[in-house]
Amino acid sequence: MPVFEYTARNVKGEIVQNKGEFATRDDVLAHLRKNRMVVVQVREAPRAFKIKFGAGIKTRDVVIFTRQFATMINAGLPLVQALDILAQQTENKLLADVTRAVVYDVESGHTLADALRKHPKAFSDLYVNMVAAGEAGGILDTILLRLAEFLEKNDAIVRKVKGAMVYPAVIFSVAGIAVSVLLIFVIPTFQSMFASAGILLPLPTRIVIGLSNVLKHYWWALIGVAGGSVFLVNRWYKTPAGKLQIDTLLLKLPVLGDLLRKSSIAGGETIAGPLAKSKVFPPMVISMIAVGEQTGGLDEMLSKIADFYDEEVDAAVSTLLSLMEPVMIVVLGVIVGGMVVAMYLPIFDMVNAVQ
Repeated sequence: MPVFEYTARNVKGEIVQNKGEFATRDDVLAHLRKNRMVVVQVREAPRAFKIKFGAGIKTRDVVIFTRQFATMINAGLPLVQALDILAQQTENKLLADVTRAVVYDVESGHTLADALRKHPKAFSDLYVNMVAAGEAGGILDTILLRLAEFLEKNDAIVRKVKGAMVYPAVIFSVAGIAVSVLLIFVIPTFQSMFASAGILLPLPTRIVIGLSNVLKHYWWALIGVAGGSVFLVNRWYKTPAGKLQIDTLLLKLPVLGDLLRKSSIAGGETIAGPLAKSKVFPPMVISMIAVGEQTGGLDEMLSKIADFYDEEVDAAVSTLLSLMEPVMIVVLGVIVGGMVVAMYLPIFDMVNAVQ
């Protein structure tokens, strides 16, 4: 939210200068009237350009916030008082600022769900809608506890999948650095030797030398293209059409797609459309949900599905790791071996010519 700076006169006639986050200028005026202050000046503060490192609200922060919130509501504390306490004791500054903004909105007459909905980076649609259901049913503390359990489980699944990706990412990064060093520093040595010998180079050797020249002289352009591509894909992924295309592609990958599908089901992803037509959920899930609807035990059936696929995620992660190692060895062997063979082909030709 934008930051507004205001100057006002309090009931004692003293000039007070302060600033705070408000949705609009009218919200600032309402805040001052509520505190019986006479407005002198209100203006939006200039937005400073800041680079934040490590800024953001992590799932773990929201889990702790939700559990503590549920405990205080269950103990009978008023909603605003509970939020005030959370804003003071949370260690995440960004979450504390969001909580203070929520307090202001609730005090202004908004429901808790409507106040949370203004901060989508902290609270998802699922979170907001469940809070709205809890408010309507008078079971906000129970809903908050269920939310905390769901977020903890979902966070564990995400960390599990990310952990499976660390080893392949490290190996490919090291391999990329090694190949770059060969192309930039080693291959030019062979190129000078072949040029002095004046021999006709075979096609594989010319390709490797060409790659070496491109990387050596245009490395900055390659970095720019790679960075720009990542930026554009990321922006495209944030659009509905881009997200649909990329997610569809990921789900079609041989092993990774199966892992992502199982982790989504285990984490309780929402279903946007008829299950049978989505082509995402397997027949077993559709059948179990149909049985749950017919017997009136849909919530229990969905819980069993999530538990089953939680175990399936572990199996899929193990399968992915067991397959990645030999695949990486083969890929790296082909790349490095191909470069070595390409550079030694002219040497073999020189030896044959001498003989």
